[in-house]
Amino acid sequence: MAGIVFESVSKRYGSGAGAPWAVQDISFEVPRGTLTTILGPSGCGKTTTLRLIAGLESPSAGRIWIDGQDVTTLGPAQRNVSMMFQSYALFPHLTVLENVRYGLRMSGVPRAAGVERARQALHGVGLQGFDARLPSELSGGQQQRVALARALVLEPAVLLFDEPLSNLDARLRREMREEIRALQQRLALTVAYVTHDQGEALAVSDQIIVMDVGHIAQSGTPQQLYEAPCSAFVAGFMGEAMLFAATADAQGQVALGPLAITPRQPVAEGSVQVAVRPEAWQIGPPGQGLAAMVAKRTYLGSGYEYTFDTALGAIFVVSADPAHALPVGAQAGLRLGAHGVSVVAAG
Repeated sequence: MAGIVFESVSKRYGSGAGAPWAVQDISFEVPRGTLTTILGPSGCGKTTTLRLIAGLESPSAGRIWIDGQDVTTLGPAQRNVSMMFQSYALFPHLTVLENVRYGLRMSGVPRAAGVERARQALHGVGLQGFDARLPSELSGGQQQRVALARALVLEPAVLLFDEPLSNLDARLRREMREEIRALQQRLALTVAYVTHDQGEALAVSDQIIVMDVGHIAQSGTPQQLYEAPCSAFVAGFMGEAMLFAATADAQGQVALGPLAITPRQPVAEGSVQVAVRPEAWQIGPPGQGLAAMVAKRTYLGSGYEYTFDTALGAIFVVSADPAHALPVGAQAGLRLGAHGVSVVAAG
């Protein structure tokens, strides 16, 4: 049974004929015990979708199911859903334990049972011994764990995350996304997770739904969306990619300048676009592949970033070979590897 099901769900703000659609006719499933990330740029409808799951918004059309129950007309308190907000929303005057116990207290759980469940939840996120501290006495990562424990203690059918890591620095973001993923897998939680960070989505997800102006642009596994995007929008949004105009012949082969590409999926004859990620380029000696000259070079420690001047225009390349650096002005030949190259419809 699916944890979350959307059936042709739309949401419009306002009642007039010109009222804008926040989401329009979207359908998807989040399998029980899995994590699905809803990804997209600002204004794409991802937060509205999360609020529709939570019951904080009501759909203008369509049906929503959670854990096999039609919840379309139910409010947040009737849905057995917990939501973790970007701001954590901890009560500054309550201790860590009382923050975690708050939802249980509001639900009428006796104090002794609530305290025990709150302590177990804190233990589950690695905060045993922090019961008496106030939120102001915690680091950002510790506050995040308290908010997570408060959401988990209610034993929800579905756990929702709204940009949960955006307030943390890069190192803490990496640590916390690993912890969230490990906890989700260990407890077999059904999770819908909203972010605009592609790397975060790739790291934590079983399924990714990419949204664009209220519609689902593509959904699938992280590997499917990164390696086989269905459109230029998805290719560009799922990590850095450059788009090149190209031509497919009658046999479905694609010519990109002197380079020949065999698409993973059949393509019709005519104009197409080739999305190439920076790591897909292979740097070789002059005379092989696409003639190129180093215009810029940046040292990264683990390798180099290059900008090459070519007949196709400026090409950005990431090389993980710090031992063989090319100086600015050097000639080279660029070829394409099998990974990180996708053929999509012409825009």
